[in-house]
Amino acid sequence: MKDLRAQTAAARRQNGSGAGMEEIVKGLERALLTRPVPTGDAAVRFLLRAEKGSTKNVAALLGISQRTVQRWVTARPAVRRRPSVVHVGLIEEAVRARWQPRVRARQRAWAEADGFVLHTRARFGFAAPAGSSDDPRVRLITQYLSGAVARELFAARDAGGGEQQQLVILARALGHAYFRDGGLRAHGLGIAFTDVEFAEFSIG
Repeated sequence: MKDLRAQTAAARRQNGSGAGMEEIVKGLERALLTRPVPTGDAAVRFLLRAEKGSTKNVAALLGISQRTVQRWVTARPAVRRRPSVVHVGLIEEAVRARWQPRVRARQRAWAEADGFVLHTRARFGFAAPAGSSDDPRVRLITQYLSGAVARELFAARDAGGGEQQQLVILARALGHAYFRDGGLRAHGLGIAFTDVEFAEFSIG
């Protein structure tokens, strides 16, 4: 069971979640926080504080042995060990899930009520026709998007949707606001939104 959990976490990171999150997912995560998520030794200390100093509880949370956690935090240099790459992924996932829960809830509520501003650099434009001045090309975009778009993004994330699903949602929303002028023109033309270099979401 423990080995399976570790293997699953590693696979998730390879597939674009956990430590290997893509730009849109990472951008949403940053927008929900006011302070960076602890990493390294600070992440282990955070979990220990959250579990009232119990290495047994931290071990149960991560699905590993208590002895492993004890080796991370012992003051004896000859015994102390650093978390493996797989363990670092489990630690980061656990910390993210517990970091600033009230702030997350507040930021999400604001975004879903009032919308947000997306600042991104990506390949963006009409999927057709070829040769148009609006062909897909790398663009720097700053665009307000509505609370309805925020609700759709968060709902997709909650349902386990990955980066591709987020791209589809943002492509539709950006196409409507950026190219179609809120639905006043360019009806029926598909929008391409790919190769995201970065994505920042400003809330509030």
